[in-house]
Amino acid sequence: MPVNIDLHAHFVPQAFPDGRGRSALWPAIEHRPDGRAAIVIGGRPFRVLDACNWDSAARLADLAAEGVDRQVISPMPELLSHWFDAAEADLLSRHMNEALAALVATQPDRYLGLGMVPVQDPELAARRLEEVKTLGLRGVEIGSHINGLPLGDASLDPFYAAAQALDLAIMVHPLHPVGRERLGGNPALAAAAAFPLDTALAGASLLAAGIPDKYPRLRILLCHGGGALPWILPRLDQVWSLGGSLGALFPRKPSEMARKFYYDTVLYDAPSLRFLAQTVGIDRIAVGSDYPFVIQQGRPVDFALGALHCPGEQLARNALDFLGLGHQCPDQ
Repeated sequence: MPVNIDLHAHFVPQAFPDGRGRSALWPAIEHRPDGRAAIVIGGRPFRVLDACNWDSAARLADLAAEGVDRQVISPMPELLSHWFDAAEADLLSRHMNEALAALVATQPDRYLGLGMVPVQDPELAARRLEEVKTLGLRGVEIGSHINGLPLGDASLDPFYAAAQALDLAIMVHPLHPVGRERLGGNPALAAAAAFPLDTALAGASLLAAGIPDKYPRLRILLCHGGGALPWILPRLDQVWSLGGSLGALFPRKPSEMARKFYYDTVLYDAPSLRFLAQTVGIDRIAVGSDYPFVIQQGRPVDFALGALHCPGEQLARNALDFLGLGHQCPDQ
């Protein structure tokens, strides 16, 4: 029987280090009598959270209801804090990674983890990846830009080189998308409409920088099915095919390089997921849900298998390959 793996799920720890004397955006958590909690950022409630964010028993009950055997857990994206001073980001990252490793350790056969590092200081981030590895986490999550810095910027090379050398995966999640002010500043609307666009920009930046070829063993996943990237690849290919200064924007055909990325299935629509598979190949797609947030894809494995009509072992194998665990049999 195949193992059903959800590659895209999040958590928030039960507590944060004291924020006194730190950034005004340092997170805090206020627990409520009903077992829920509010995460507070910048002195304002950011989101109300269920206990499943930090409580393993509650999470396991949800996994059973959602038909998921193993879950890959990463930080709530807002906590990536790419806009912090590097020293403060480092402190928060280490706290998050230790909390995540502790959660994974409660059910090591059910949970895997992707941590975070202070990518705003690429050299420091590269060193911290060694700690991520030591904690047993399988990689890290980063935003679609690093406080405005494109993911293809050469200054991030030490981070990418270290991730490749340490055999750690990178999951790119949209965060603070460009153009959100044109949506009236509504964060929910920005998440719905602008997240896919920002993921496309991140992917295009990585392609223009030739990251898939520069670091051929580096495994990168673009969340939400790569956002709009699969849909604009023909346009990028057309620009590349023109040659000259336009063709020089990409080191080789963008759609071919894009097949080196991995993509999750958080698309909510079967034809869209089939288009993604047609564009990048079924071997680059792994199941995701965006658990435990309200926008999550329900019964994610059922959705993916119903849309793609492929064996469950294929999608499990893809997830394990992304995590550097391709040696594990997907049906054990």
